[in-house]
Amino acid sequence: MKVLLINGSPRKDGNTHVALNEVARSLQSDGFETEIVWIGHQPVRGCVGCGTCKSGKAYPDGHKGCVFNDDICNEIGAKCAEADAFVFGSPVYYGQPNGTLLCLMQRLFYSHGDDLRNKPAAALTICRRGGATAALQSLMMPMQIMHMPIITSQYWNIAYGREAGQAALDTEGMQTMRALGHNMARVLKGLVNKPLPEREPAQPMHFIR
Repeated sequence: MKVLLINGSPRKDGNTHVALNEVARSLQSDGFETEIVWIGHQPVRGCVGCGTCKSGKAYPDGHKGCVFNDDICNEIGAKCAEADAFVFGSPVYYGQPNGTLLCLMQRLFYSHGDDLRNKPAAALTICRRGGATAALQSLMMPMQIMHMPIITSQYWNIAYGREAGQAALDTEGMQTMRALGHNMARVLKGLVNKPLPEREPAQPMHFIR
């Protein structure tokens, strides 16, 4: 089984990578394959709500994906099909996750949702001082919509650091990341060959009568 970890920082080897790598090492010690994917520092489009990905007309050959194919969204989407679980990590900017990561997640969850739905997931955030819990909540919101079991740890999935590498000095933060990895491994092992629960058909609505 494989866990895909997505580094949502524009800094490839910064503190977000330090935290994700600590999670990955725990997963590896429990027998899981891991891959850390960096989203890079190039622009990522936001979703424009065109619905083309749901219409089946995005690509003539019928493969799934966002109609915009000029950034990393579809590349990461293809990896989601092969993954059994996910960890999304981000630095905190103004009490929010990196905007590039949010753009990616919104398009990814919509256009490649079938490859994420029902799979365990976790989020983690890195901050200098504050705003980490608000950013963490933002990252978890799409997971809740997609029936994804959210993996927790011994504390909120947060580590602290400013300069690159400083998060490694946060002993409690690194312990939290290791516990997160072990908890995810435990959940994944418990889900092997288990059937999905029967779901009621969706009944979307709004409040205008």
